[in-house]
Amino acid sequence: MKTVWEKLTAKEEKKLFAFGEDYRKFLGSTKTEREFVKEAEKLAVKAGFKNLDTVKELSAGDKVYAINRKKNLCLFVIGKKPLTEGLNILGAHIDSPRLDLKQHPIYEKDGLVLLDTHYYGGIKKYQWVARPMALHGVVVKKDGTIVEVCIGEKDSDPVVGVSDLLIHLAAEQMKKPASNVVEGEKLDVLAGSRPLAKTEKDPVKAYLLKWFKDQYDIEEDDFLSAEIEVVPADEPRDYGLDRSMIMGYGHDDRVCAYTSLRAILETEDVERTSCCILVDKEEIGSVGATGMQSRWFEMVVTKLLAMQGKTSLVEINETFTNSKMLSSDVSNALDPNYPEVNDPKNSAYFGGGIVFMKFTGSRGKGGSNDANPEYIAKIRKVMDDAKITFQTCELGAVDVGGGGTIAYILANLNMDVIDAGIPVQNMHAPSEVVSKADVYEGYRAYKAFLAKIR
Repeated sequence: MKTVWEKLTAKEEKKLFAFGEDYRKFLGSTKTEREFVKEAEKLAVKAGFKNLDTVKELSAGDKVYAINRKKNLCLFVIGKKPLTEGLNILGAHIDSPRLDLKQHPIYEKDGLVLLDTHYYGGIKKYQWVARPMALHGVVVKKDGTIVEVCIGEKDSDPVVGVSDLLIHLAAEQMKKPASNVVEGEKLDVLAGSRPLAKTEKDPVKAYLLKWFKDQYDIEEDDFLSAEIEVVPADEPRDYGLDRSMIMGYGHDDRVCAYTSLRAILETEDVERTSCCILVDKEEIGSVGATGMQSRWFEMVVTKLLAMQGKTSLVEINETFTNSKMLSSDVSNALDPNYPEVNDPKNSAYFGGGIVFMKFTGSRGKGGSNDANPEYIAKIRKVMDDAKITFQTCELGAVDVGGGGTIAYILANLNMDVIDAGIPVQNMHAPSEVVSKADVYEGYRAYKAFLAKIR
């Protein structure tokens, strides 16, 4: 296999590393959906995009965006052709596995104060213990005031974490299957041990509540309307002695979201309207008002159509039928330590470029979008014409496991869709790994798709 590295000129290699550094910094500053949308909006405005709510009419070349509940972002570059001839769409999710605080999180036990959590997404629970963790999120008070919380990211900040059982007393624990070594209800975060003076009942809890009041002016009941995520406090780092990779939290799927975002921000003068949609809740089934199964995306496109005088159901359906999409989501990179879970002929490799997956799902392709070969042929031509290095894979060997993306949801609107993303090692672990070569090639592939697919 010829890798991305082998084709680079010195000038291109410099661009690749610069892009990787931009991504590394962005990843470290956007550990929640809200943070990603907030920072992405800043970049969009800087690139000339306008909030759709402020726009009265649309013309070719216009750049607009819409936000849903601070967790979804949809960006459009209006093309020369009418919307009914279809959109070129990049779709990625911006949520990642983590721990979420429960609505009644704070309790005291044995002289310590802990925060009760419920894990989010598919994780190996034992990986999330004995490591520094940060608190990110918002607390919404009854008067509507939104208090942003971010604790554990600055060098001067304290961190929190989930304790683990010492090896000296873990004989029985070590006999358990990996799925039960750490149970979900034991993923509670240690947050303090200092008692509040002259307090008889739960003095350590009382001290922490006073701390929250002093620091953020929030009461215990305010956690009823809070959204606090417990995420790794680690900064993304260059990985490998050759600095060819990046280790960090949230590559799945912010690596595809960032590269898709950068692609549309740099898109100009297109024939077909370009679109990038960034969504929430993929890790738990794409449900809810901010997940891909929400009708919000359809509503935004319907609004764009109305601004072009297209309001019939026939025209709406025609628009989606003529659209083409890349479901921008990560794939598993073959790990030499665990080759047995893959089919080497149909696996993704670091340095091999962007990965196209005809189908995901599990076992007998259950739950997958299975892309049509006619569409794949068009994708191949666009990639080859743009000299993009790409590879194809399946998500592991047959009957080993599997997974899903948002691809099938957009395919339900009768558009052509294929999964296209960046290979990852350690997927769903607190620290995932990607190759800078694949990140850069993914960005180039997304740009080519927006400009050239028909």
